[in-house]
Amino acid sequence: MKFGQFRVSPRSFTLAAVFVGMVSLAIGAHAAFNKRSVEVAKALDVEDTTGSIAVKSSRVALVIGNGHYPDANQPLKQSLNDARALATVLRRDGFDVIMVEDADKDDMSRAVRRLESKIGPDTTALLFFSGFGIQSGRESYMIPVNAQIWKEADVRRDGLSVETVLGAMKERAAKVKLAVIDASRRNPYERRFRSYSHGLAPINVPDNALILSSATPGRVIDESSGQYSLLMAELLKNLDKSDADAEAVFSRTRVAVSRASEGEQVPTVSSSLAQGVPFRSDAAVAAHKER
Repeated sequence: MKFGQFRVSPRSFTLAAVFVGMVSLAIGAHAAFNKRSVEVAKALDVEDTTGSIAVKSSRVALVIGNGHYPDANQPLKQSLNDARALATVLRRDGFDVIMVEDADKDDMSRAVRRLESKIGPDTTALLFFSGFGIQSGRESYMIPVNAQIWKEADVRRDGLSVETVLGAMKERAAKVKLAVIDASRRNPYERRFRSYSHGLAPINVPDNALILSSATPGRVIDESSGQYSLLMAELLKNLDKSDADAEAVFSRTRVAVSRASEGEQVPTVSSSLAQGVPFRSDAAVAAHKER
């Protein structure tokens, strides 16, 4: 076969045709893979946001530990340690744990949607947050690591309200709402706007809920020197007791922290529980007795 001055052998023509076919096949496979990836991502998003596919859990917990804030002088190491330790204990006690570390605003919003998708009428739902918190408009906001806060309006724009998450639990008809908020730290944003208020605001308690905050409203606490925050150290001790009733655990933790700090840190326990709430599932209770 000749094309002008060039001679193309049958063998060369065949090899060229094979090469073109392989390239076309690869391009088609890549396009199909990308399409499949998008479809899978959409399916996962539907599962997390609508709750129509996700399997409901009898016990579910959202655990958030934020430690690396660019505006802070140094990382909050205890926040990450606390989140990891609590997640381990909650899994042991029968909770389906959703855990995020150093979460930005999108991470926290997605995690809340995942939490919502797992809540049913018989669910005990728990929120744990450790990091920086700010009160604004009589609400307490959990601050993501990518927050850009220069004025009070930025708190409401970039932060996630504790009441918003508790409200989502209520909307999903969770049987019991639990929260542990360890965010009464002095944070790097406090001098940036005049209306700044120290510590956290009182948290509105929905029906059949129990909330443990690391300090009384408006108070700021200093970081301790241990592996865990003082609140978490005492909480872990009480969660390991055989009679791990939620309200008893929170109340004993409050007393222990107050004593250990000689009254400098007094956690707040707020309850609207109508009945006792065991922390452990029946299977976890049986496993604990066998130890």
